[in-house]
Amino acid sequence: MGYLLAIESSCDDTSAAVLDDRLLLSNMIASQKVHELYGGVVPELASRAHMQNIVPVVHTALMEAGISKNQLDVVAFTRGPGLMGSLLVGVSFAKTLALALDIPLVEVNHLQAHVLSHFIKTKDYDHAPRFPFLCLLVSGGHTQILRVDGPFAFQILGGTIDDAAGECMDKAAKIMGLPYPGGPVIDRLAKEGDEDRFKIAKPHMPGLDYSFSGLKTSFLYLIRDQLKKDPGFVERNVNDLCASVQKTVVESLMEKLIAAAKQTGIRQVAIAGGVSANSLLRKKMQECAERYGWEAFIPPFSFTTDNAAMVGMAGHFKWKQGLFCSLDAVPYARG
Repeated sequence: MGYLLAIESSCDDTSAAVLDDRLLLSNMIASQKVHELYGGVVPELASRAHMQNIVPVVHTALMEAGISKNQLDVVAFTRGPGLMGSLLVGVSFAKTLALALDIPLVEVNHLQAHVLSHFIKTKDYDHAPRFPFLCLLVSGGHTQILRVDGPFAFQILGGTIDDAAGECMDKAAKIMGLPYPGGPVIDRLAKEGDEDRFKIAKPHMPGLDYSFSGLKTSFLYLIRDQLKKDPGFVERNVNDLCASVQKTVVESLMEKLIAAAKQTGIRQVAIAGGVSANSLLRKKMQECAERYGWEAFIPPFSFTTDNAAMVGMAGHFKWKQGLFCSLDAVPYARG
């Protein structure tokens, strides 16, 4: 096929990757620590950091891959959804590079890229699902169950009507005064806790849809009421609180995924997105695979967070189909 350069800048990670067909040659990521001070991503700071990082990140990705920019055959970039200022940096760079090298452009949907990350091939990993498969896409901004019939044939079977699962975990961490991003902190502390210590209201939604706002409110009221009695309640019980809220969120996610697998009869089942790095969710996926005869697809940790390798994989499929975009393509924040 040739060499593809992928660029990802949808939120607060600047990433560039080089692929040769499906084989990943490099995947460089520059993270932004500044947002930890504010308890969340500050869009203006994120876009400024992308402008500082994108040239060295792309340069390093090419060096790691062992090729020069003149050997590139196509440039893929995240068009959306994401933060508009962050996206503009990546889109503008991709357009400029493609124009300078006189090579085609491929635009990628960030959410589709997460799902298609399962098709990335490395020297040590090649475990791609067959179509059709189910995918639980779960992150800080999205929670969906998708039926995937082809590289760009997605059917949403269910989704959240309010908060995403990752957002719920981050907010639970914030309620406890834990640092941002809260999801990984909860995962780490939960390993030392009793997941059955505290009962948190589990949402009950019809069909395959999710709702996490009630769960978050239930947790908030639990903390508020206990702090009135004991100001040191969170500090003394933080591990058990983390384990309890994590169990409730993961059980909610898996119940709907199990229902979707039963309804569709599909046994190729995957997870993707930032929350797919959660240790309990990964454990439950493996348990369900054994119990229900699924072939489970759990991404390597390096492909769970926002990264250009997944953008490159989605770009690869579009390149194969000749689905190029023009230089007037503009980013979109929602989609």
